[in-house]
Amino acid sequence: MADSHDTPPPEITPMLLEAAYRQGVFPMGDPETGEISWYRPEPRTIFDLDGFHVPRRLAKTMRSGRFRFTVDQAFEQVIRSCTRSEDPEQVWISPEIIDLYCTMHTLGKAHSIEAWRGDALAGGLYGIALGGAFMGESMFHAERDASKACLVHLVERMRTRGFLLLDTQFPTEHLAQFGIVMIPHAEYERRLEEALALEGRVSFV
Repeated sequence: MADSHDTPPPEITPMLLEAAYRQGVFPMGDPETGEISWYRPEPRTIFDLDGFHVPRRLAKTMRSGRFRFTVDQAFEQVIRSCTRSEDPEQVWISPEIIDLYCTMHTLGKAHSIEAWRGDALAGGLYGIALGGAFMGESMFHAERDASKACLVHLVERMRTRGFLLLDTQFPTEHLAQFGIVMIPHAEYERRLEEALALEGRVSFV
């Protein structure tokens, strides 16, 4: 993974975390040591909300009504389910990360999208919403297509609420099918500033 990272201070507070996101920086935990480092990828990976591509089979799933979607109904369950994902890229979600983002959720800064089949949580995703920007962190599925369906639901929600920026940080094969866009970090910062300027005019919930 090509990125830059620095040793963080001993304690990361919600205030510090929010300030980092506002500058285009985010934390990840080391799966072996549990230590948290800051990341600022170059280039940065985002989704173009207008150019977001929904594969044909997934579009059919969305039309079928297979999943019932909710927002912020099971945030801690979602983030903990992400740590149990078989995807090796999810091992960065350390216990400290979980505690930190759960606190951010109680402060109204971190949000989750959930997909349900009956009373069972089939999949979900979570991230940070600031102004008109949503910084996606992780997703999981217990049932086929559930996490992808949550992503589609997220994009639809962002469009209808006037959001401008969906940050996915790093490129992955899983996300590439939706049409990821890689941009210089300087361009990311410009778009982030524009999205943050919508503070108070748009709301995720």
